[in-house]
Amino acid sequence: MNRPDEPRRGRPRDPEADRRIREAAAGLLLERGVDGMTVDAVAERAGVGKATLYRRWASKDELALAAAETLFELEVRVPDTGSLLGDLAEIYTDVLRLAGSDNGRAFFRLAATEAGRDPRVGELYRASLATRLAESGVVFDRAIARGELPPDVDRQLMFDWFGGIIVLRILTNVALPRPEDAETLARATIYGFGARS
Repeated sequence: MNRPDEPRRGRPRDPEADRRIREAAAGLLLERGVDGMTVDAVAERAGVGKATLYRRWASKDELALAAAETLFELEVRVPDTGSLLGDLAEIYTDVLRLAGSDNGRAFFRLAATEAGRDPRVGELYRASLATRLAESGVVFDRAIARGELPPDVDRQLMFDWFGGIIVLRILTNVALPRPEDAETLARATIYGFGARS
């Protein structure tokens, strides 16, 4: 054993290794899915040895879960255009651009299929969606204050319907709406959910 004043033997721990491994695993998860993501491929892409990887995650399963967590940490812009129509149109444009990209399609497909297969991924996905809903709460608050939505609007349903279209169409290989369709979709949201009985 080393005395406290003696230098430690071995290479110091690479503080960037965690980030590189997570990013490599997340990328491979999108490209190949859980079954196609291998520890060897993650280690190679991250530029680390397998021993470094296994010191952090005991199994491929744990690593895949950490990679999914990284993917679900997406930052979503919450605009303030002065109107609900403007805010939703910008949010929908961003989501449609993401969903229309190769990585975006892979992300939504992976999230839906793996959430149904693995309850731990399902919980990560639910937590990610809950965070997105909480972040977008300010959009609903401002719209209610301006009289654009009724105070008792079902925020969860209003939030879910657009995402449901994206996931359903990706899973069934139906063409997605285009980013230029965002305002039309925003109007459908407002006139549907904004209706007062």
